[in-house]
Amino acid sequence: MKVLKYLFWIVYRIWFYILVALPILVLFPILLISISKESWYPFFFKLARGWAKFILIGMGFRYSIEREQVPEKGKSYMFIANHTSMADIMLMLVAVKNPFVFVGKKELAKIPLFGFFYKRTCILVDRSSAKSRQAVFLRAQRRLKQGLSICIFPEGGVPEEHIILDEFKDGAFRLAINHQIPIVPLTFADNKKRFSYTFFSGGPGRMRAKIHKFIPTEGLAIDDTRNLNESSRTIILSQLQHYSK
Repeated sequence: MKVLKYLFWIVYRIWFYILVALPILVLFPILLISISKESWYPFFFKLARGWAKFILIGMGFRYSIEREQVPEKGKSYMFIANHTSMADIMLMLVAVKNPFVFVGKKELAKIPLFGFFYKRTCILVDRSSAKSRQAVFLRAQRRLKQGLSICIFPEGGVPEEHIILDEFKDGAFRLAINHQIPIVPLTFADNKKRFSYTFFSGGPGRMRAKIHKFIPTEGLAIDDTRNLNESSRTIILSQLQHYSK
């Protein structure tokens, strides 16, 4: 029985990467055109949402999105969520219709095919470099001025297995305050169970996300960053604890 489980997990992981690569290969010329101008990014984003749905459905994930509030078309937001799985990117793309740009770790740019488009459409950060972190603010500022939103996983990485939710870094909250855009917290309930970074784990099933009420930043100053950070984290942590009951 254990042997069959391990064989399933090996095939399941390989299947995931096939699903990631297949649409990119099929749509490669169109994707290339869609990233040739920054102003065409909303079209690329639509293609990315279709790619994400294809992967989630192909993996057997029955995703559902609960919305306490719906982002308005044409407005910019700071989307944040807990981070436990490679499927977090896909579920975020499915959950949010407003075009946004990911701020993510530069290591993902090394993934074949996916990495080619990732490094050309996302804001990459080397968290060990202060210079890189500063550059994130400048690139994010340009994207926000174009009317796009930003998405950051504020834990700054995937926490250890026993940690429900790691402490949040301040970058997302400083950006939101600087640009006076609302924080939109999302909670991903099942991604760790469905498809964590532990190789021999996971499987098809339910995958829930909840978009919480937005947290306004109008009138806040940089001195309010820590309070905004903690209140945002409390919302997501409370929802994770509720899901675990």
